[in-house]
Amino acid sequence: MAQFSVFGEALMGRSGVDAGWWAELDRPATQVAPDAAGAVLGVVSYALRPKDAHGVILWLHCRENETVARALLAHAVTEMGPRPLDAFHFATALTLCLEALPARNRPATHASLTAAGFAGTDLWRYMHRTLPAPELPCVDRYYTTEPATPDTRRLMVTEHGQTLADATIGTPVQGIGVLRWIGVEPAARGRGLGRALLGTALDALSGMGATEVILVVDDDAPSGDDRDRTAAKSLYDSSGFEEIDRLYSFHQSLILA
Repeated sequence: MAQFSVFGEALMGRSGVDAGWWAELDRPATQVAPDAAGAVLGVVSYALRPKDAHGVILWLHCRENETVARALLAHAVTEMGPRPLDAFHFATALTLCLEALPARNRPATHASLTAAGFAGTDLWRYMHRTLPAPELPCVDRYYTTEPATPDTRRLMVTEHGQTLADATIGTPVQGIGVLRWIGVEPAARGRGLGRALLGTALDALSGMGATEVILVVDDDAPSGDDRDRTAAKSLYDSSGFEEIDRLYSFHQSLILA
């Protein structure tokens, strides 16, 4: 039943992740490619975004058959008409936090987008580790707040009424939990709090039934930028996480004859 609910959300153009971006879209169209016997070979979903007149490829599944992927993309591009196009720019209801295309695991889709004139941008590291993580420290005390969405939980560390650090985790699905966010306030850094909060978050996921955890981390911000994730990447690399894919978003500019 949960799977049907998630698929229904995707068809309606809604997602609990990146919900604000989905709300900017017109109602999506979804096209199915069947074989001669009526079996589904692939599906593509796309929508228009009125605020900037862009078309958006929301999701595409083709069993990594490049012929099917090219046909579905060609259909979507034609239906949306000549306009700037984006693809795989934010998470869907069908994914566990993935906000772009995992290129290593989706080579046919990646190749089809490139062949269709889309330029890919390598934005995220997709990382994984098994649970539990008994080697990591945990914080002595933390509390939880009401989740922003039913499938998330926020852990917070405070001192004298001030938030020092917080982490957001996603409810495990089929044993896979998600670390959606972890952050430490600048004044509290350098005390090992980030590693201890990470250990606490992973312990909480284990307690919720997770045997694995995944996360994505920005990999496109220059050093020193407000979005610099150098410290976060070092933390994950030294805490048993392994990079299993790179996440790409795509754009095709409007070419005028």
